[in-house]
Amino acid sequence: MPRSLRPLVLCLVLAVAAVSAPSAQRSAAPPVQAQDADFAARVKEWTTRPEFLTPLVDHLPLVPGVPTPKDILGHHVGVPGQLTTTTEALRYYRALAAKTPRVKVLTIGTTDEGREVNIVVVAAAETVRDLDRYRGYLAQLADPRKLTDAQARSVIADAKPMYHLMGGLHSAETGPPEMLMELAYRLAVEETPVIRQIRDNVIVTILPAADPDGRDRYVEWYRRHLVQITDERDRVAGPPYWGRYVLHDNNRDINYSQRTMRALLDWYLQWHPPVMHDLHESVPFLYTFSGQAPQNPSLDPILYGELPMFANFEMAQLTKYGLPGVWTHGFVDMWSPGYLAFMASNHNGLTRMYETFGNGGATTMKRTVTSDSAGGGANRTTREWYRPAPPYKEVEWSLRNNTNFSETGVLTALQFTAAFPKVVLENFYLKSRNAIDAGSKEAPFAFIVPGGQADPTRVASLVNLLRIQGIEVGRTTSEVKLTDGTYPAGSYIVKRDQPYGRLAKVLLQKEDFPEGSLRTYDDTGWVMGLLMHTEVASTADRAVLTTVVEPVTRVEPAGALTGPPGAAILVANRGANALITLRHRLKALTVRAAEAGFAIGTTNYPAGSLIIATTQPGQDVAALVAQAVTPLGLTAAHVAMLPEVATHDVDLPRLAVFSTWGSTQDVGWVRHALDQFEVDYDLIYKERVRNGDLRAQYDVILIPSQGATAKRLVYDIDMRGGPLPYTKTAAFPSHGAYGESDDVRGGMGLEGVLELQRFLDAGGTIITLGAASAMPPEFGLSRSVTAARPTSAFYAPGPVVQAEITKPLHPIFYGYPRPLIAVRYANGPLLQVPERDRDEQVLMKFVGGDSSVLNGLLRGAAEIKDQPALVEHAVGRGRLVLFATNPCYRWQNHGEFGLLFNAVLHWNDRPVLPAAAPPAPPPTAVAPR
Repeated sequence: MPRSLRPLVLCLVLAVAAVSAPSAQRSAAPPVQAQDADFAARVKEWTTRPEFLTPLVDHLPLVPGVPTPKDILGHHVGVPGQLTTTTEALRYYRALAAKTPRVKVLTIGTTDEGREVNIVVVAAAETVRDLDRYRGYLAQLADPRKLTDAQARSVIADAKPMYHLMGGLHSAETGPPEMLMELAYRLAVEETPVIRQIRDNVIVTILPAADPDGRDRYVEWYRRHLVQITDERDRVAGPPYWGRYVLHDNNRDINYSQRTMRALLDWYLQWHPPVMHDLHESVPFLYTFSGQAPQNPSLDPILYGELPMFANFEMAQLTKYGLPGVWTHGFVDMWSPGYLAFMASNHNGLTRMYETFGNGGATTMKRTVTSDSAGGGANRTTREWYRPAPPYKEVEWSLRNNTNFSETGVLTALQFTAAFPKVVLENFYLKSRNAIDAGSKEAPFAFIVPGGQADPTRVASLVNLLRIQGIEVGRTTSEVKLTDGTYPAGSYIVKRDQPYGRLAKVLLQKEDFPEGSLRTYDDTGWVMGLLMHTEVASTADRAVLTTVVEPVTRVEPAGALTGPPGAAILVANRGANALITLRHRLKALTVRAAEAGFAIGTTNYPAGSLIIATTQPGQDVAALVAQAVTPLGLTAAHVAMLPEVATHDVDLPRLAVFSTWGSTQDVGWVRHALDQFEVDYDLIYKERVRNGDLRAQYDVILIPSQGATAKRLVYDIDMRGGPLPYTKTAAFPSHGAYGESDDVRGGMGLEGVLELQRFLDAGGTIITLGAASAMPPEFGLSRSVTAARPTSAFYAPGPVVQAEITKPLHPIFYGYPRPLIAVRYANGPLLQVPERDRDEQVLMKFVGGDSSVLNGLLRGAAEIKDQPALVEHAVGRGRLVLFATNPCYRWQNHGEFGLLFNAVLHWNDRPVLPAAAPPAPPPTAVAPR
């Protein structure tokens, strides 16, 4: 620690004494406040056991003129059977802000469906008045490159930590958005010493509902279908959708593709709260995150001290109040960087999280806490060193219980922050400065995205995704020579001596997973270069830090149509995903694809390059092509004559994307990609499949990974209970979005499978992804292919592995010039093809073995050695294309998108394929395409 910052250690010692001292020693006696007697009575009534109520939340002060939640909503927080929409909650926050200078409401963006995304600020009136000044202090600490130690000490002395809270990210976790309204009121008006210290020393910010679209849809669903269910055995499925595309994965959107999540990231990078606290619901009764192993070693070690420091204080305090079932350590790890609130730890802040027990609504019900209901398959009712007072095996649980636990926990966390505000700020500053220092002292000193790569559009996507996260990127204007490589002008350099240099390392460099039997809560493989099939190099040459670069804000590769007009226009296929966009923008034109590579002069055109005759009836072909390619970053060229090469028409199919009602999320990621790349499709459900005559309307049916098993895909939501309509009505206006059903229960059933068989027999193409690829073999659509499961020893939490293309001339591999590619694999079906059919039907196979694991964790890699990764075969007059992988996973594996897009674009262009030559021994690393 710098000598100039050592006085802060004394602050820590004094704060420890202060947090333990009697209130009278810390501040003058608080004014006597009138209390809401009705609140106290109702809360006591709604709390199902006396030990579930604490002295921090068993009362509510009344301040003349300042509205309580009941004054605006008509009820206290925690009333059984009542949930609030985002509109109702925002009405309360704005009413509160209008009556006290201690509260301010900000609008930071809008959702996919047009709802506001808001931040509520609660602090001392003088702090709220001077909010921009305090925001400026935090910005200086977040990027301390212009600060000396003395200046940093001065900023820390004047600054206040910002503690950010958010609830409702997962819409079925309904308690936190309710609790936060009461918390905001309590922080604004209560005059107890603890609250006054929080208000004076901390800036509290609140995101009322992290997913406003999902919050409203779920509240309507609760009112429509769940409010009367009092027995947990009778609980039914939630609404098919939360947001436009994803449900639970809004907490796994590592590249911030979803509009609502991006709004929060943009706000974070402008305000720099040192602490972000994400309030969730699942395990009993309250779990407070402490960052258990495996831990990402690229993040600052200070973080791994802060996490248990907060968590242990909360566990001790809440247990002291008599709350059972408060625990830490044994649930979520610190490996994946992709959780939403990890934007704090990824940017040198502190990520916090609770999981509080919840009922998926506001209905009180008896709950049995078993290993199945506790989450993660573990027994949560045993006493462990990290759970000294375990939760009960049976409990009557209410929304008010949930509020009591989570609000008491948050107030305790804020109490701790208010006792040590300078320590929180010092740690934030030191982590920021340490990131800069580490980048200047520890290799790699930079990551380089070489210029001149075949597909500049994926390079641009990678650079822009880094810039979204605030990572500084520069472009070289001349050749750069380093001891470990030479890079042309136009290369992109990410220097690590910057505040977010650690995050750049996390995203761009392979991490070695710890040895042993550790498992992870989510993915283990996410390295961007591999997933995007884009070359990214690292350098151990410190000279790179002095390389002159032009700062990059955003990369927009400019396309062009070049050359004098001739008989045709050529667009080289170098792997750009935007080629499918181009084809849709040119839907009025006839477009052909070259079935082999060819050259025009000194320019090589790979197989799959597009050929567009310039003479087409009624079309200004050159103008249409120029208008389309320029914004897409694609290069087209006039040629005098049509090339002499075999071609086929690129016929846009009538595309349907099938979704179950009970598992829409992975479908949503595919829909998001199709929408981003402007692909036309219909979204269909069981109702349309059962109606039959599919071939009259569609050429291709795409079935994304969903349902986890073939049986679940076919039969979907259980038929128990009554109908569950998802239709738009005056009372439920958010329902019916993205499809309507009079009853979402039940799947396509065997009747639907039969209609899919008829579709194939009539010449249609079915493409299945990931888990969905188990359905055709298990239900008889594919007689020659079977779907097995790996053994129990196999464990693949999203690693990136090598796959070998065995049919390189197949149109699915246009834009993939090398035989070995990187693919993401996660316990998908092991497709098995009879030996007599492998040469014809297996288009790509897993290399297998430990050396084929390029990133992430894979145990039992030998089980996938030489197993099919992509299978195609004829069924009737149609064909099946089965991916064992998921080539469109979240918004991450852009390098695999082309496999899916090619399968769609070339749906009716199955060539006669020769047997593959014996493969060469696999190299130890994948070459980017």
